Amino acid sequence: MINRDDRFRLDGRQALITGSCRGIGLELARGLAQAGAAVVLNGREAERSRAACRALREEGFAAEFAVFDVTDGAQVRTAVADLEERLGPIDILINNAGIQHRAPLEAFDPEQWHDLVRTNLDGVFHVSQAVARRMIERRRGKIINIGSVQCELARPSIAPYAATKGALRMLTRGMCADWARYGIQANGLAPGYFQTELNRALLDDEDFSAWLCQRTPAGRWGKPEELCGAAVFLASAASDFVNGQMLYVDGGLTSVV
Repeated sequence: MINRDDRFRLDGRQALITGSCRGIGLELARGLAQAGAAVVLNGREAERSRAACRALREEGFAAEFAVFDVTDGAQVRTAVADLEERLGPIDILINNAGIQHRAPLEAFDPEQWHDLVRTNLDGVFHVSQAVARRMIERRRGKIINIGSVQCELARPSIAPYAATKGALRMLTRGMCADWARYGIQANGLAPGYFQTELNRALLDDEDFSAWLCQRTPAGRWGKPEELCGAAVFLASAASDFVNGQMLYVDGGLTSVV
């Protein structure tokens, strides 16, 4: 039986976080490491991945890195097999890798549409399937898919991005439907508007920033570290009976009109 004081601890667990060499992904990796997990960072660039890993190690955390492209299914399967052989079971998977392209829908480049789908949706499928097959054998595991308030809301110029995030919400529910019987909890974490490089264009837009702060009940942008508590909850034993859910961390944005 788990001591109540330990339900949020991740000691002895290993977490793979995709797209985690900077921004929200790196902050989530740091949050899980602070809760006791050994973390594996992922990116497509070896030097950036190595530097991020080094930074966490210098903070005293157990960290490794794996270079692979989430859009390449064969590459993903090889990387997951190698990680488990070298480091042991992946107990926690956070699907964070994602991209954004902005343009009016009528002018949207079809190749950029496919690029968004390959990364934001296909990538989650490839990594989750490769990891879940091994979690099924162990009959335990945590999968956290990083969504967005765009799982629920649309805005001009990002319809394709919103489409991928809406699909991710349903993929998360599908993971629950198929894998809950094996002791796997699959949930989503949906950030609102956070101060990240991905949102640089919006951060630098004074009119948009003013509108957002007025539109959000909390009255401000989110800080990446404010996602960590929710991520630790979904990764820990505290959420063992939570499955197929999307947890919005958005300062109240999706709760009001």
